[in-house]
Amino acid sequence: MTYEIKTFKDGQVAAKIIENGDLHVKLRGNSYEDLFKAAAIKEAWDAENAMHKTRVAQLTLFCLIGQRSDRRFNKGESFDLKVICKFINDMNFDKVTILHPHSPISLTLINNAEKLSHFQYVEKTFNQIGNPVLVSPDAGAYKTTHEIAEQLNADLVPSNKVRVNGKPIISIQGDVKGKACLIVDDLADGGRTFKFLAEALKQQGASKVCLYVTHAQFNYGFKELKETIDHVYCTNSYKEIEDDFVTQYKIEGI
Repeated sequence: MTYEIKTFKDGQVAAKIIENGDLHVKLRGNSYEDLFKAAAIKEAWDAENAMHKTRVAQLTLFCLIGQRSDRRFNKGESFDLKVICKFINDMNFDKVTILHPHSPISLTLINNAEKLSHFQYVEKTFNQIGNPVLVSPDAGAYKTTHEIAEQLNADLVPSNKVRVNGKPIISIQGDVKGKACLIVDDLADGGRTFKFLAEALKQQGASKVCLYVTHAQFNYGFKELKETIDHVYCTNSYKEIEDDFVTQYKIEGI
């Protein structure tokens, strides 16, 4: 099945079905415009397939917008992920696949949702560096990183961060002296947390510290990373990055 998208000068998005059949929409999904593209495509497809009840429509989002807003942080504030997931649910796709979601709440709120694993990208990174010690950057990332470490038969060192008088204090729970380390996380909005973690790892004797994130936003703090991180590995789920400091894996469908 093929379709085309047209964006008007005022921002309006329209879709047209060119060749009909089963539908699989693949988008970054990192903007509201992408969600409206998916909705327009699905609406046009529904109109063409009202009499074809056996045809299947699938949506794959490689970087779900608002995925960190997985709760109502303060009284009176909007629950943004809930709003976004309701919009996706209203499209009525038969299956929705999300690449490495930040929170399992996304999969809970989206109907017919399943996770698309990021393991292949971490494995490529692990092999390129040469069997580094995996480092989980916080308690929230520990479970996922532990599962990857078991699959790779890799050593795992947990770390955690607490703030004391506004200053981040990092604890590392393992021996990294003389070892190459790979910090593994889902998303990087800024780079400061990873910068401080890499600094702490090197203070404890790590010979090299690299960073893997699936969703490389780097809206701020990217230059700071170069002070302590040796290299960054990521996918192009959020955007393209042209920098020798970064190895970026291209996702099929973007």
